Amino acid sequence: MREISKPSTAKCDLNKYILFLLSEPKQVSCVRLGEILKEVSHDSVNRFLLRESYTGKDLYQSVEPNIKKGGGVLSVDDTVLDKPYSNTSKATLISYFWSGKHKKVVKGINLITLYYTDIDGRAFPVNYRIYNKEEGKTKNEYFREMLAEVIAWGLKPAFVTGDSWYASAENLEYIKHYELGFLFGIEKIAQSP
Repeated sequence: MREISKPSTAKCDLNKYILFLLSEPKQVSCVRLGEILKEVSHDSVNRFLLRESYTGKDLYQSVEPNIKKGGGVLSVDDTVLDKPYSNTSKATLISYFWSGKHKKVVKGINLITLYYTDIDGRAFPVNYRIYNKEEGKTKNEYFREMLAEVIAWGLKPAFVTGDSWYASAENLEYIKHYELGFLFGIEKIAQSP
């Protein structure tokens, strides 16, 4: 994990924040963490999150010692973190996305993740992006960026997998460029009468 940019004055730190994210099943917010940990105010959590800008590379570096970097399977998937009551005009990360869970378009935050399963069966997320409509990129463009990054960081998967959303010809050609195998779902093909 990278060095913290400056000494913390906030009472919230990375360990407390991660434990909170892992333990809170429904309501993840700075206010909720402040309610749970009486000595940590929601302002302290905000200061911590604003000061540190964690990236996909930070995630990769934190799991790298636990994986065998060659021969595994890299999988792409995305999920929508529901935010039904949020104002989309004030929050750039909140928009409308297709949700496999709800089987319809819902309001939320779209998180795209690369998971790596090594040859011993250990699986970890190794890169991520939060879809930001202001960047003007598609989920497929984010996927290709993320794939290039993990390969540049030293990951050498044998195969890349994903669902039909990521099975575009452009993505498959991109994977082929790295001489990787792939297995992607495809949409159901309609039968002619």
